[in-house]
Order: sequence, then structure tokens, then C-alpha cells
Amino acid sequence: MPQRHASHNRKTTETDIQVSLSLDGSGTAHVATGIGFFDHMLQLLAHHGQLDLEVTAQGDLHVDQHHTVEDVGIGLGQAVKKALGDKEGIQRYGHFTLPMDETLCTVAVDMGGRYAFGFRAEFPSEKIGEFDTELVEEFCRAFASNALCNLHVLVHYGRNSHHISEAIFKTMARAIRMAVEFDSRASGIPSTKGILSE
Repeated sequence: MPQRHASHNRKTTETDIQVSLSLDGSGTAHVATGIGFFDHMLQLLAHHGQLDLEVTAQGDLHVDQHHTVEDVGIGLGQAVKKALGDKEGIQRYGHFTLPMDETLCTVAVDMGGRYAFGFRAEFPSEKIGEFDTELVEEFCRAFASNALCNLHVLVHYGRNSHHISEAIFKTMARAIRMAVEFDSRASGIPSTKGILSE
């Protein structure tokens, strides 16, 4: 079966982003965004999603981290959308509940070609090191709106912002991995409409 891979480049006055991925990878990540904690989260996403992922980003970090994180989310979403093609044979739906120490997180995804986003997570602190915790939501929203998927994130409880963020990225990875895997019991487009598109 051919490897499903895609790239997306995005250059604006604020950022210059290159994203390349394979949905059928082994979890290898080469990531350099200039934001250490965000690099760590992307490495978790690749490892637990079994994505081969390359991300390079140059952004206006002298302003803040928002544009870089959001634009990487846009690029990753676009790359996933391209790599899925017509989505023939995929599971389409994925969900996972994952414990991360004292934190418990559930993520559900539908790669059905329509954007919807829900995010319920409270971070005890505004920053993890130099990383703004509100950017976790911005990344997830940017990804979902560009991958054209339903993405729902629910942190049931947690008291450590690092653990909460890590739980979200790991759980999201597992849910996406489930959704994009091939369904051995079905063939064709996983919709009674016969098409999954925007």
C-alpha cells in the first residue's frame, strides 16, 4: 500500500513554515520551531500518532509565540488533509482517553471533511516556562479548521499545566492515528453519501 504523505509550505510577513508528514510512519520527528516546549509537544504528537513529521518554522518570536504556533497548526492541518486524499478505506472516526499522571483527557475526531471544534481544558498557570498555555487551544483550532475535521478535546481533570498540555497532544495523536488507519472490514468512502469532502 502506498505511503500517504504530503507537505505544506506557508510564508507570510509573520512566519515561514514548512511541514512534511507521512500518515503511515514510525513516529520519527524532526522539529524546529524556535519554541522548545512546542517542539516537545509536536514530537509527542508524531510519536504517539505514528506520524513521520518534519517541521521547520521561523516566526516573529520577538512579538510573541502566537503566530508561529497557529501557523504550524495551519500547516499540519493542510498536510493531513492532502495526505488523506479522498479518504477511501479509512476508519474516519477516532477517540482516545489517556491518563497523564494526575490528568485525564479525552479527544474525539471525525475526519469527515467538515470543521467543528470543542475545547474544554483549564490550565492552572498562564505559562509553561516561556510557553503561553492558551496557545494549546489555538494550535488545536488551527489544525482542525485546516484538516477539515471535527475535533473535540476534553480534559476531565488535572492540576499541572505541563501534564495537561502533554495529555492533550498525546490523546489527540492517538485519536488521529485511529481515524486515519485503514478499516480492514470496510472498503470505499466511509460515508453513506459516497463522498467526504469540504
